[in-house]
Amino acid sequence: MNLAVIDMAIIAGYLGFTLLVGFYISKKASTDLDAYFLGGKTIPWWILGVSNASGMFDITGTMWLVSMCFVYGLKSAWLPWIWPTFNQIFLMIYLSVWLRRSNVMTGAEWLKTRFGDGKGAQLSHLIVVIFAIVSAVGFIAYAFKGIGKFASTFFPWELAPDTYALIILSVTTLYVIKGGMYSVVFTELIQFVIMTIASLSVGIIAMVYVSPEELNAVIPAGWKELFFGWTLDLDWTGLIDSVNVKIQEDGFSLFTFFFLMMVFKGVMSSMAGPVPNYDMQRILAAKSPSEAAKMSGIVSLVMFVPRYMMVAGLTILALVFLGPKIQSSQEAFDFELILPYAIQNFIPVGLTGLLIAGLLAAFMSTYAATVNAAPAYFVNDIYKKYINPNGSKTLYVRMSYWASVVLVIIGVGFGFLVESINEITQWIFGALFGGYSAANVLKWYWWRFNGHGYFWGMMAGLLASLVLPILLPDLQPLYAFPYLLVFSLMGCLLGSLLTSAESDEVLVEFYKNVRPWGFWKPIREKVEQSDPSFIANNDFGRDMTNIAVGVVWQLTLVVIPIYLVIREFIPMSVGIGVFLITSWILKKNWLDKLRD
Repeated sequence: MNLAVIDMAIIAGYLGFTLLVGFYISKKASTDLDAYFLGGKTIPWWILGVSNASGMFDITGTMWLVSMCFVYGLKSAWLPWIWPTFNQIFLMIYLSVWLRRSNVMTGAEWLKTRFGDGKGAQLSHLIVVIFAIVSAVGFIAYAFKGIGKFASTFFPWELAPDTYALIILSVTTLYVIKGGMYSVVFTELIQFVIMTIASLSVGIIAMVYVSPEELNAVIPAGWKELFFGWTLDLDWTGLIDSVNVKIQEDGFSLFTFFFLMMVFKGVMSSMAGPVPNYDMQRILAAKSPSEAAKMSGIVSLVMFVPRYMMVAGLTILALVFLGPKIQSSQEAFDFELILPYAIQNFIPVGLTGLLIAGLLAAFMSTYAATVNAAPAYFVNDIYKKYINPNGSKTLYVRMSYWASVVLVIIGVGFGFLVESINEITQWIFGALFGGYSAANVLKWYWWRFNGHGYFWGMMAGLLASLVLPILLPDLQPLYAFPYLLVFSLMGCLLGSLLTSAESDEVLVEFYKNVRPWGFWKPIREKVEQSDPSFIANNDFGRDMTNIAVGVVWQLTLVVIPIYLVIREFIPMSVGIGVFLITSWILKKNWLDKLRD
């Protein structure tokens, strides 16, 4: 692809500016570990929230959303629940508050507040550190493969994808290592502004180029309908016949069954809380528990509208201008061609550079957040705890630099070994995250769950995640979740019930500080005996109501921009009305009642 001089200047200016920011604020970040990894817990909640949204705005995920919107239309609004996107609602309503009350630096350090210092706690600590570091290596390899393919598609020089990846990751690693959390957050603010401008521009350009009549001519009946019956009932015959094959391969034909499985997995994953990555780090970096909750809330508010403007815009451009070509050629359709096709044919000079810089920023922000979050587990939870507990603040920050470098080198090494983005993505979300839910649900809601149960639950789940794809290679990953849950739950229960409970001292201290609801009656009674003024958390009903309202609220933020781009103004108006009503309910029943 040949870029104009002004486009190259915009991209180069963006890369140079991010480096300058990282080096400029490196002195502020190098005070101590708390400043380096958590920004000294002084960064305003709304800045952390926008930064978190930027970190989640990765271009690989966006292109997957485009492919889903192309095939499934408005029903694709439900499909991100498979990740699940509504975990941000659970965090916003109560889990961010619970997590931030612990006042720790990492997820592994949090386990000490829950399980104490015994052997079980040490085992649970070890498994979380391993999980965090290995998953970070996987994400770096994922970023390496993705950014190389992305850059080789757009940039004009004849370089191999892996060479492009090395250059871009080196630039990003420099500003992350030097500036720590401060650098990541403030560069992500800039990246988010760029991505938002680029996304809104794509949506507007699509509205200019594609009329409702042109779109209606290339889509099947039901494509514009959000709701569904037992089966999907989308027939692409005569329009793009090959899409019918894709629907069968995806396994979504019995859509209601798929949807119920998706909700079940999503609720379990959401109740488990955040995995030990940049999402958890932003929560722990908030000034207070209530600010942590507001930070999680603003993520959905600022991310979905611009992202789905881009998704809908790219989708309808591809449907109208690529669809007939796909049907006539009868060749397999590569959805990754949608983005370069749209940019080459519809985006003007100047805006092209901004759009590519925005997409580049999407990759870099996710990568930067991972590189900043993961070394905390090595430095704080291994080096400081076991190797050199009496080191200076300067030494610990310097070790963080080296930990980041080593982590990136290992991740890039794995990136050279894997063949495709899909290969590493399946490994991360299948093998690594598949066995995470059971142990991390029970740690919040059941007093008898102990460190041994956590360790064996995580081990059983992770091992099952690795073995199931070998034993049942044709099983859809979502349908494997109940098996993984059962194996993990067995490990949790046997590990806990065959060993002694954690000490009353540890459990009482945790319950008093975090104040969770759930199965905590024996511990609550002991707390109330020692402190008659203690007020237990009886907000389960209100929290569940707010979650139901919040999920609907979040869904409106997905469908409103899609309806806008395809110019379906009546359902868009309904969506806006539902958004306003749910926003009012959340303000009265959640925001106004937030307490630290």
